[in-house]
Formats: sequence, C-alpha cells, structure tokens
Amino acid sequence: MEEKKFTEKESLELISQMIQVTKENLERGSGNVFLVYGYAAVVLSVGIYAAVHLTGKPLWNVLWFLMFVPGIVMKILQVRKKPSVVTHMDKMITHTWCIVGSLFGLTVGVMILIGLVIGSCHFGLMLPLCLLYAGIGTSITGLIVRVPALVYSPLVAFVVAVYMLMILTNGGSVAPEWNLYFGFSFLLMMVIPGHLLNKKAAAYAC
Repeated sequence: MEEKKFTEKESLELISQMIQVTKENLERGSGNVFLVYGYAAVVLSVGIYAAVHLTGKPLWNVLWFLMFVPGIVMKILQVRKKPSVVTHMDKMITHTWCIVGSLFGLTVGVMILIGLVIGSCHFGLMLPLCLLYAGIGTSITGLIVRVPALVYSPLVAFVVAVYMLMILTNGGSVAPEWNLYFGFSFLLMMVIPGHLLNKKAAAYAC
C-alpha cells in the first residue's frame, strides 16, 4: 500500500491537532494531574509543617508518603475512563510520568535498603529529590504540549532543591520550613500552570 505523503502545511496542521488533542486529554482524561498533585502537595506541606512545628516531632514527615495516593487513584480512574483519542504525544507524556513515578518508588526502596546496611536512613533527601524529579517531568510535559508555563515553572523548584541538597551536604539538617518551601514550589510548578492549561483547553473547546 502506498503511503500518503504530507505537504509541509499538512504536517504542521497534523502536529497542531495532535498537540491540541493531547492538551485536552491532559486536562479532561486525568482530571489534570498537575492540579491533583499540586494541591495535594500544598495541603500536605501546610499540614505537616503545622504538625512538626506544634509537636516538635519530625515523625510527622512520614505523611509525605500520602503523595502516592493521588497517583493510585488516578490510575484506577484512567483505566475506567480512557480518552477517545490517544496521540503519540499522549503516550510520550504517559511514559515520562511513568519514569518519574518509578524514580520516586525506586528512591524510597534504595534508601531503605541502604539504610538497613549502614544503620540509618535519611528520608530528608526525598524532599529535594522529589522536587527535581517532578520538575523534570513537568518541564518535559511542557515541551511536548508547547506550554511555556509548564516548561519554566519548575525553575523555582530546582533552586529550592539545590538549596536543600547544599544544606544537607554541608552538615545541616531538615528544617520544618522545608515543608512550606516544598508546597510553594508545587504551587508555582503545578497548580498555577495546571489552571492555565485548563483555561486554554476550555478556550479551544468553545
């Protein structure tokens, strides 16, 4: 069968259509993953900071593991309700976040194993590492769907993550305020761009 050859104009139109369908799927198909994770991080950051600050017990930081819950719930919902059209870009975004999610789980597993060997486990590293992982995933998604807000919004998260790592590598410890820094980073990195993405998707649908 002879393959159809596209002109440059037709190719650009096809790419534009794929990008638009991907944007709509990103907003409609998954309940907007950015808003779900963004608001979850903001709420947890304030709650954990308050708990640690009031009780003086860092053990409350274990509540950050609740960040795995939104991913599990959305995975179940996506199985029940898949978008009618799945583009190559949709698959690229899905694979990107599968890798990011795997990094979260792998990091926790490796830290636990190493902690068993050396006798101590410093989960404080999870805050900066999670900012880096989520920031990379967000930027890649922004590049795919061509939304500058998603591409550049993780810059603050990267700065905060480097700051945290420098404190830890220079003998410092995790401060309760880091929870707020984390939540603020997610607010800029996911919540605000998520609403912009919704607004654009709604505008295209009109």
